[in-house]
Amino acid sequence: MNKLNNIQVFCRIVELGTFAAVAREMNLSAMMISKYMAQLEESLGVALLNRTTRQISLTEAGEIYYYRGKQLMDDFSELDETTAQLGLHIKGTLKVSAPIDFGGLYMVPAIDAYQRLYPDVKILMTLHNSHVNLSKGSFDLSILVTDSLELGVVARKIAQTSLCTYASPDYLSEYGKPEHIDELSSHRCLHYIDTPHKDYWLFNFNAEVIKIKPDWYFASNNGRALCQAAALGMGIVQAPEISAANFVAQGQLIEILEDFCVPSLAIYATYLQRRFLPAKLTTFVDFMVKYFTENAGRSNIRPSVITSLKEIKAVKHGKTK
Repeated sequence: MNKLNNIQVFCRIVELGTFAAVAREMNLSAMMISKYMAQLEESLGVALLNRTTRQISLTEAGEIYYYRGKQLMDDFSELDETTAQLGLHIKGTLKVSAPIDFGGLYMVPAIDAYQRLYPDVKILMTLHNSHVNLSKGSFDLSILVTDSLELGVVARKIAQTSLCTYASPDYLSEYGKPEHIDELSSHRCLHYIDTPHKDYWLFNFNAEVIKIKPDWYFASNNGRALCQAAALGMGIVQAPEISAANFVAQGQLIEILEDFCVPSLAIYATYLQRRFLPAKLTTFVDFMVKYFTENAGRSNIRPSVITSLKEIKAVKHGKTK
């Protein structure tokens, strides 16, 4: 059993990058993590890690051992999950990553509804807009609001929204209402800096998606902050309909350039392909699809079509429409 513990420590060092990070995660001292690594390398008779004062890297033996060791740890995890589910009792902790806006506005009610059905599943949700590498093992599931997906993940579309442009009545009264996207160059733009499209805004023009690089006046990585800035009259913002919905409902923002709105921005639940998917994961994803379909009218999110196995495989290999 000590050997398995040492392998787990080694795998997490590779995935998290430092002994200190693993120590924090396991609530142990860095000295104890070093001891486990020393025990593992001594038992094998080879060095698995190259250590310098600045970084840690894998030796050739370490690369081979990590690949097989990771498989072994996954197999043990799957064995526990399979055995636990023989009694049809779904439990465990599900680690979910979600964008700040979508997670803060819509995920909590969905999680509450899910846990009413599965009270023994604990949900640990982290809200941020940074890219999540699921292979590092920090999360079981990542919610993405995007029109593009990376290779190597399985995705279920749980809903979709539109990418629209908004401004406040006061701003439009002072600066005028743009009728064409070409007019944005003479307006104050509020830019979301943490998207796959970097410095560009997307628009639908003649049934094609085109990119425009705005000369932004204020920028942030938080969509709610940008919508609030727009509501205060600071400028024009492009945001998913879900982020602006409350501001629009209160009359603080008005949609503009409606003819150039990008109508389909998908919201996916993504996870790694595994031979066995734990029930806490599959039940959660299935529930999210059902929940957002049934609550589409109340959440300003359009329902998704239940994703077929064919579409899932297409998404996995980057062949989305």
